[in-house]
Amino acid sequence: MQNLLPEPPPTLLPADDDAEAALAAAEKEDTDDAYASVAARFPTHSGAWAALGARAFDAGQVVAAYAYARTGYHRGLDQLRRSGWKGHGPVPWSHSPNRGFLRCLHVLSKAAGQIGESDEAARCAQFLRDCDPAAGDALASS
Repeated sequence: MQNLLPEPPPTLLPADDDAEAALAAAEKEDTDDAYASVAARFPTHSGAWAALGARAFDAGQVVAAYAYARTGYHRGLDQLRRSGWKGHGPVPWSHSPNRGFLRCLHVLSKAAGQIGESDEAARCAQFLRDCDPAAGDALASS
């Protein structure tokens, strides 16, 4: 069956140059405290939460990873809605400001799977692919 309704336009989150600069500085420092500082200064910036979640997951701190990723995911949903997103439609990986949200969704899926929330893990993985299959492909190895 063919969908005759047009797909909504891609949602492009606005850039936050100050938050991105702080995140780049944290990447150079490469410590949990540096990333936590960015999240505290820019709590609506999903990129910092995604970094914290990924670091926690890689360190075997799955519950912390889940909490960080869930925070960034919800902050990202708020930004998507403010940017006109209606709960569906593309959120392109190619648009750099979208990547923090998409990374949070990926970490949330992995962490949910690790704590036994298999339904949530599957929903998040599908949501990531629905946002942009390229995001799922880019993050599959992480």
